Amino acid sequence: MIGAFPAVTPPAITVEIARGIQPVQDGRVFIELINVHFLRQGGTGEQFSAAVALAQERGWLELHESGTYVRLPGTGASVK
Repeated sequence: MIGAFPAVTPPAITVEIARGIQPVQDGRVFIELINVHFLRQGGTGEQFSAAVALAQERGWLELHESGTYVRLPGTGASVK
């Protein structure tokens, strides 16, 4: 459950989930696959949206213009 891990932020959880999903093309991961795992861990839709936006702002995720995919840029980004 997301609330049970106060030291781990929802954006970091979102990135970790994305890392565990097999990309479909060009490193892209379907955003709904990340969302379903996020919700199963106790997060809400609002938290997921905010987490993706913050992860994108921090450069941890790249959101495709269609909003259907995300991509993890590089491997050197520190996620906390």
